[in-house]
Amino acid sequence: MRREEMADLTVFLAVAEARSFTRAAARLGLSQSALSQIVRRLEERLGVRLLTRTTRSVAPTEAGERLIDTLAPALDQLDASLAALSELGGKPTGTIRITSVEHATKTVLWPVLQGFLAQYPDVKVAVTSDYGLVDIVAERFDAGVRMGEHVDKDMIAVRIAPDFRAAIVGSPAYFQARSRPKVPQDLVTHQCINLSLSTSRGHYIWHFKKGRRELKARVDGCLAFNSIGMLKDAALAGFGLAYLPEDEVAGCLAAGSLLRVLEDWCPLFPGYHLYYPSRRQQTPAFSLLVEALKANAR
Repeated sequence: MRREEMADLTVFLAVAEARSFTRAAARLGLSQSALSQIVRRLEERLGVRLLTRTTRSVAPTEAGERLIDTLAPALDQLDASLAALSELGGKPTGTIRITSVEHATKTVLWPVLQGFLAQYPDVKVAVTSDYGLVDIVAERFDAGVRMGEHVDKDMIAVRIAPDFRAAIVGSPAYFQARSRPKVPQDLVTHQCINLSLSTSRGHYIWHFKKGRRELKARVDGCLAFNSIGMLKDAALAGFGLAYLPEDEVAGCLAAGSLLRVLEDWCPLFPGYHLYYPSRRQQTPAFSLLVEALKANAR
């Protein structure tokens, strides 16, 4: 393959992943018209339409999706190989892309990353917080962080945090006009603050367990956020009950600014795991980060 053909494929992949010529142009440092000409040239050479263009969006055609499925893993493999070669000089380099949930980013990743990046200043780490389940291969992440029960079986999974418990909390002001729920069924009479997973996946379902009894409940209320920090703030302001990790509200419970309910129904969740594809070659930088997270967990 000639160099210009490789460059054209890289441009196509950037546009397809960004779903936008504008965003891809900003990322690559090229003009939109240049990107459009490159993609058109690639389509003419292959004899197929790769992208469907409208005034508002860009989306891969079926042929484009097939090319992405082939091209993305190959470029990831090439990136990993180049990073490994550059590290023969003794310094780990490259960018590590991770999808995580906000709580894990704050309590597990960030404490480790501070020391890791100080030790390896030539490594870059990009963390995207998302409560939806992400296809890390399709989205070209190096790894993901989710609770153990949410990790696909074909992934390598490394535990990086202990199990944790949930807590349902509300402010003293909220309970002045309402009785505290005794069982999960009582939540139908309460304002509950929802955690939004994504536009398509709705709200997080509250999980309950007591002895052998397990329940899942879709709760209702006037507020929903995709940030647990905002859930806590809304609960503190008296807008309803929030379902949060216990450590997130420990200080508020100790201070009395939040009150806990249904504690005997709140389950223990499997701790966070770092997961990544077994078939992808990992860079030395990524391997070092995995070891740092494992050491922190120990």
